[in-house]
Amino acid sequence: MVRLTVHLIAKSSNYSKTCRSESLQQYLKKLTHLNFSNKSIEEIDDLSRCRNLTVLYLYDNQISQICNLGFASNLTHLYMQNNNISCIENLSSLHKLSKLFLGGNSITVVEGLDELKSLKELHVEGQKLPRGEKLVFDLRSISSLSETLCILNISKNNIDELWDLAPLRKLTHLYATDNQLQDIQELETVFSQWSQLRLLDLNRNPVCHKPKYRDRLITALKCTETLSRQFLINWKASKDAKKKLDDGKDVKERIANPLTTDFRVGPQHPFAHERSSSLSKPSEYGKPGVTFRVHGDSRGKRYEQSKCLLSC
Repeated sequence: MVRLTVHLIAKSSNYSKTCRSESLQQYLKKLTHLNFSNKSIEEIDDLSRCRNLTVLYLYDNQISQICNLGFASNLTHLYMQNNNISCIENLSSLHKLSKLFLGGNSITVVEGLDELKSLKELHVEGQKLPRGEKLVFDLRSISSLSETLCILNISKNNIDELWDLAPLRKLTHLYATDNQLQDIQELETVFSQWSQLRLLDLNRNPVCHKPKYRDRLITALKCTETLSRQFLINWKASKDAKKKLDDGKDVKERIANPLTTDFRVGPQHPFAHERSSSLSKPSEYGKPGVTFRVHGDSRGKRYEQSKCLLSC
């Protein structure tokens, strides 16, 4: 069994470079960032000598339990995605924790977050759930996060409703792709509670096939005025670009077939080119005023959005 211990830290290359100038005790006391990702670690040992630790990377390991972190009162970022964790526990002492990454584990209930009064980002996407089960939320934890949580990633968790998340009124970014959301009335009610929502991604949910789902969700959002106006502007621009593209194809077909060529046709219309990008990493989340992109309907249209983004 590979355990994360102070001796393992002592063997790390970073300490080896400084061991001649300071003792292990001094090194551990000064340590603020610790990266032991993808090291086949199964257990966290006593690291209480690392009292000034602020960022801990333990993703891509084989850890089954969150433990021995009670000392880390200065920890602000904890990365434990892609492990074997089944329960969120032993985090009550991490009062300064602002970002928690637990995606790709075996968690069935989002709980144990009651004391995390500084948590702004929570990532629990892609849990390895038992067949037919969905990720559920402990109401005490959600209530405790209602004044702080801004970014939530719950994608790929077989979730079919969002009622329990309604208290998260400070939410600005929600990633809920690849779930089973389909009740548009429920979504309208929940979204109407989130006055600060700026990015919403519901791609690959059944609700995306509902008639006029986008119009209804835009109306429910509190950022309706900015979103709707920009949406209509971009829709018209997209429609005009498509018309130019179709006209250009028409010209090519006429030239290719001399029997139907119209020699009075003027200059060929230019083809519209579209730049695209995606928010693929947690570190790339947008800030107010930054241009976001909206992924369009099943025909692949995309609309640029100045302040709010609806992707579904």
